Amino acid sequence: MSVQLAIIVAYFILTVVLGVYASSKAKNSAAFHGYALGVGAIVYTSAGEWLGGTATTGVSEYGFVYGLSGAWFTIANGIGVMVLALCFAGLYRSLNTITVPGIIEKFLGSAARSVSSILLTIVMLVVGISQMIAAGKLGQSLLGFDFNVTVVVFAVIFIVYTLAGGMPAVASTNKMHLLTMYGGVFLALAFAGTKVGGWSSLTAGIAAVEAAEGGGGYFNMFSIGMPRVSSWILASILGVCTAQAGIQPVLAAKDIPTAKKACIITAFVTAPFGLLTALLGMIAKVMSHRQMLLDVNGINVIDGKLALPTLMMNLPPIVGGIVLASILAAILSTVSPIILAAGTMVTKDLYQRVFKPGASDAEVMRMSRVTTALSGVICCLAAIALVEATKVLDIVYSAYSLRGALFVVLLLGIYWKKASGKGACWGMILTVVCSVSWAVVKITTGHYPISDAITETYVAIFVALFGTIACSILWPNKSAE
Repeated sequence: MSVQLAIIVAYFILTVVLGVYASSKAKNSAAFHGYALGVGAIVYTSAGEWLGGTATTGVSEYGFVYGLSGAWFTIANGIGVMVLALCFAGLYRSLNTITVPGIIEKFLGSAARSVSSILLTIVMLVVGISQMIAAGKLGQSLLGFDFNVTVVVFAVIFIVYTLAGGMPAVASTNKMHLLTMYGGVFLALAFAGTKVGGWSSLTAGIAAVEAAEGGGGYFNMFSIGMPRVSSWILASILGVCTAQAGIQPVLAAKDIPTAKKACIITAFVTAPFGLLTALLGMIAKVMSHRQMLLDVNGINVIDGKLALPTLMMNLPPIVGGIVLASILAAILSTVSPIILAAGTMVTKDLYQRVFKPGASDAEVMRMSRVTTALSGVICCLAAIALVEATKVLDIVYSAYSLRGALFVVLLLGIYWKKASGKGACWGMILTVVCSVSWAVVKITTGHYPISDAITETYVAIFVALFGTIACSILWPNKSAE
């Protein structure tokens, strides 16, 4: 067993032990879903939603290709969380519900709650599938493991500790994950920076890369392009405010001030992380340009997707193992809250609210564990089934756009008195049909119907806004009549 693998295995074992140990705090369904959480528990759990695998390997890829401007991915998430903190955290917490669909019900009725619960559960599972694929690819490319075996082992780990302790387990393990992620990336910067020759050698190397590529701007925060930066910020502001996995801890805060404070801290924890991983991508770029970024076969790596993992394999084994563990920690910190969030919505918004309102706490607890486990199994099996089905996976990923669209519907419910429950339901359904159809056209023809600048995200927001307005006028609430 290699040193790197030994460190990763030890980290996984410690994660399971912490999660199982936290099970003593989840004695009823309220505690399992989250109850009276303090600032620390909220920050650790919420940050896991915003600092997943994309914030590590994804942003390092952007750093490899574009430079520091790739950090806008986490900066945008930080901006979104700050908007949540300043504008909606207090309102959300005051409604005394544990789910985003529960918030939607307060303004748009029970039918809208059911429809939004189904849609948000799908979105949560899509995020989980993407993280599972990232974990499997990482194990396959770096450690030589079979993709399917890696995904199954990974799934067993996070399902076990999430089922054991629910929200307390997620909070406990995510605390370790967050510390490992930041500690790992600082450790990587120290050793990788030394390997590349220090700061002056890095800047000289970047200048050589820019000269060779005939471009520039690796230290320019907008070299990735304003359209992408603006779309990330817009998507984050809209998506953060309806992301069940990130909001569930906020809804479980012990009081409103705690909810607001925790969101503000989470924003500052989330935003700067991408600067560090983008910088690692830039170091990898310089090493690649110098023919120093070698994979296990001694071949120089020029693919940005492999930049960070390969860089770690070029560091001393113990350091590389710790940083690889931090990358997997980022994925674990996202997947565990996701399956808990999906299970919570199915249990609270559908089972307890629609199918069995009189369910005892023991029945709710049992259903919570069943739906949480089922969510994990779906993520695992879907990742295995879809990893080679690129077109199908692209269609599935279009579900991301639904999260921001649902926030548009919620805003109409909060601020527009004529918004109706039936109008909201049909607005959400139309949004799904239009955004997925838009994505299908792009996948089958290579272009979006009107312009490649108008993605399914913009279509989803547009249809959610005007579709809900039109349907609310067509089917007004009886009180409005």
